[in-house]
Amino acid sequence: MRNFILSRLAAMVAILVALTAVMFVLQHISPLDPVKAQLGANSSAEAVAARRQALGLDQPLINQFWHYLTGAVQGDLGTSYRTRHSVSSDLGSFFPATLELALSGIALALVLAAFLAFGTTLKWPGSGVLRAVLFTGASAPMFLLGIVGLIVFYQQLGWVPANGRIGVANPPAGPTGMLTVDGLLAGRFDVVIDAAHHLILPAAVLAVGPAVAIGRVLRSSLLSDANSDYARTARAKGLSETRVMVGHVLRNCVGAALSMTGLQVGLMFAGVLVIEQVFGWPGIGQYIAQSIPVADFPAIAGVTLMLGVLYVVINTAVDLLQAAADPRIAITGG
Repeated sequence: MRNFILSRLAAMVAILVALTAVMFVLQHISPLDPVKAQLGANSSAEAVAARRQALGLDQPLINQFWHYLTGAVQGDLGTSYRTRHSVSSDLGSFFPATLELALSGIALALVLAAFLAFGTTLKWPGSGVLRAVLFTGASAPMFLLGIVGLIVFYQQLGWVPANGRIGVANPPAGPTGMLTVDGLLAGRFDVVIDAAHHLILPAAVLAVGPAVAIGRVLRSSLLSDANSDYARTARAKGLSETRVMVGHVLRNCVGAALSMTGLQVGLMFAGVLVIEQVFGWPGIGQYIAQSIPVADFPAIAGVTLMLGVLYVVINTAVDLLQAAADPRIAITGG
């Protein structure tokens, strides 16, 4: 087990170093001069040379890469050309909104996935509709679901707000940046309710695709193990079908569902950028959308690195959880 953990951690570090190298090369070959982007196109040659030396851009490439890599490890992602602030501080301001939306979408996706999988496997009332959702839900584009959701639930029914995170004046400013959590910590239940009201539609739209993908994998695993020897033995003891599935079959089926969950959670952080545009959500999706038109490469690279780190760390954690659930994975090396 220890060797398995060490190998997964080593692979994670290698992938992150490779991702950092790719971003460094892209920044190096970019036609935009970072020094002139900071000082302005009309800056003097002396000022440009001094700034280039201060940034270490006059050093050999290997030294520049080492400086870039160690800076990224320490949280130094450069300075945004657009905001003139450090990219790390910008991400610290925008990321809590994205994290709150993503966590809400993940939680909702897991609940919906379990409902779809067990509902169709145990043939609950309406299981035919649930099967149709499983087979067709993944094909709907996320932005289209968001637009349809706004038309139906905002414009037609008026159940949810159209955009933004909060409609309450003077919400708490910290400590997490997530309004639902900060509202609870501050005892501001008006903030919690209003923030949840703003969250529900974008989180639901974000959750549909992952819920369908995870639900399909879990349903397939449940069906394949439903007639196994241990399941038949449990039924022979007089256990109900629900207890057989939840108490005996589920643990043996959770590995494949965990793998799909890790993949979908990683992809969800990419999908959340689209959802933020549709719902006017003030997260990193808005930040990168404002940075791309002005070629703000440090900001774009910072968001890319952050999402890459999240994706790799999440999938490494899923590998370790799978090994904990089924020790045979660690023995065979996955």
